[in-house]
Amino acid sequence: MHSEGQRIGGRSMESMTGRLLVATPTLKDPNFDRTVVLLVAHEAGGALGVVLNRATEVPVADVLGNWGELAGEPAVLFEGGPVQPESAICLARTRPEVKKRITGFHQVSGALGTVDLSADPDRIRDSVAGIRVFAGYSGWSAGQLEDEIAAGSWFLFDALPGDPFINRPDDLWAMVLRRQGDILAAVAHFPRTPPELTPAGCVVFLPCPGNRGR
Repeated sequence: MHSEGQRIGGRSMESMTGRLLVATPTLKDPNFDRTVVLLVAHEAGGALGVVLNRATEVPVADVLGNWGELAGEPAVLFEGGPVQPESAICLARTRPEVKKRITGFHQVSGALGTVDLSADPDRIRDSVAGIRVFAGYSGWSAGQLEDEIAAGSWFLFDALPGDPFINRPDDLWAMVLRRQGDILAAVAHFPRTPPELTPAGCVVFLPCPGNRGR
């Protein structure tokens, strides 16, 4: 559930905390090309999120010791974004049967929240279904994200509980688009490199007037 409308970036709109930003094919910033970002916070001062589909080859256990035992496959660090890559943000999902408040767990949406990595992982081991750790994060100043969405850089979709913990993160961008159906599902097949054009401006794999043999 999203909060009631508030003044964000000088305009009235609902908080997007807990929702997904999916990069459109027109977004060519290498930091966000074909990324899926979970918004961990969206307030009047700006927004903060983590990229869900850029896994590294660094095991969580190599950096955070016993926290690696709680990480789902692939149990590696993820590139959360270009801001403060030396910092870490940990997402966790609570088990359905857990109803009590968990020390060090800060809810984002539903069963999803962030976890304090300075704590002992054994204290939450029985309360969470898994974690994912992100090096760095993605940040936007007040109104910046809203402007980027309006400019067509991002799609905004609801998240499913398993999205941050998918075991094949490279498939997430296309998977989220396909489940939207209709024309958005077709965007999942958009080529990474735009098709080459002929001098007449026709895509090479389409028949062009006066050049039907191509």
